[in-house]
Amino acid sequence: MHFISLFTIAIGLSMDAFAVSVCKGLAIKKLTLKNILVIGLWFGGFQALMPLIGYLLGARLQSRIMAVDHWIAFLLLSLIGINMIRESFSKKEEKEDDSLAVKDMFLLAVATSIDALAVGVTFAFLQVSILSAVAFIGITTLVCSAAGAKIGNIFGTRYKSRAELAGGVILIVMGCKILLEHLGILF
Repeated sequence: MHFISLFTIAIGLSMDAFAVSVCKGLAIKKLTLKNILVIGLWFGGFQALMPLIGYLLGARLQSRIMAVDHWIAFLLLSLIGINMIRESFSKKEEKEDDSLAVKDMFLLAVATSIDALAVGVTFAFLQVSILSAVAFIGITTLVCSAAGAKIGNIFGTRYKSRAELAGGVILIVMGCKILLEHLGILF
């Protein structure tokens, strides 16, 4: 997988964590460097862990579904992207919560990284160096989450829905790219 493709996927995956980080930053009255690092490490760590788990699961199934792996990658990335776009238009308000407790952060980190699990499954079908890919995804998410917390603390939730929309579009485009490359339409 090319660096640009991996970078695009990493940015797309990090948008959910970015959006939640914006909300955390908004809720925390006095945001410290420690708060920013806690938020970034939780989200970045889980965004790295989940694709690794997905990759290990997908690698076990790879030989059985090699003929349709590109369709699986396309469908998973597209469904994740469509869901993110749908959420970006949702009028449902998220509750402001300034808690950085382990239980709260664990639940948020898992919830924002489920998409990465599915992406990890697709990585098993592609030529991906999984350790460097998950490290890159984790670091990208850490940086985006830390920035999101700071932005939220300064500007509020103005950019949350735009981040989710952008992340969804990016994942759909990557799914289409994988499918078109496999079909020989894109080189």
